Amino acid sequence: MIEIKHLSKVWPDGGNVLHDINLTISDGDVFALVGRSGAGKSTLLRCINALTDYQEGSLTVDGQEVREMNGQELRELRKKCGMIFQQFSLLERKTVYENVALPMRCWKKSKKEIDEKVRSLLDLVGLGDKADARPRNLSGGQKQRVAIARALTMEPDILLCDEATSALDPNTTNSILDLLDEINQKTGITIIIVTHQMEVVRRACR
Repeated sequence: MIEIKHLSKVWPDGGNVLHDINLTISDGDVFALVGRSGAGKSTLLRCINALTDYQEGSLTVDGQEVREMNGQELRELRKKCGMIFQQFSLLERKTVYENVALPMRCWKKSKKEIDEKVRSLLDLVGLGDKADARPRNLSGGQKQRVAIARALTMEPDILLCDEATSALDPNTTNSILDLLDEINQKTGITIIIVTHQMEVVRRACR
């Protein structure tokens, strides 16, 4: 469970980006943060996985206060939080297989474990035949599917989606949201979607 109480964040120049935020996200929820550009949605997402700090209030993940975590606890938090972005963030010189395998290699997983996990995830996202392809040869929707597979390699409890469909056309957006729904149903993963598109909210949070 993610519980946020009276959370506020101020930028170094004094600008208040988050003020008195209160919300609870239960395990297995699909939860949307919606608002105009610059409203602080992505900043709140980065508070959850401790990529940015906050000055006031409380933010707990599974009962642990994020800003009180030590180095090892922060590494474990970030391991349990997969993340996908608007611009996919794939390595163009790497194959689809290598892009998905990267987090597992960073965590020193065995070659056998990596191979089994990568091929299983590529099948899950519908790209089992694209393992040797390069990102430049994929459509936008396929690139986002690769990014989703990569985010799931460490079997996270939480998937953070930062404007993950904003660069996609409506049909592709729907296919990605259907995939996220399927993953949520199969794994019980908590999904938090940042978006400024109300149609995404209506479709994702049913």
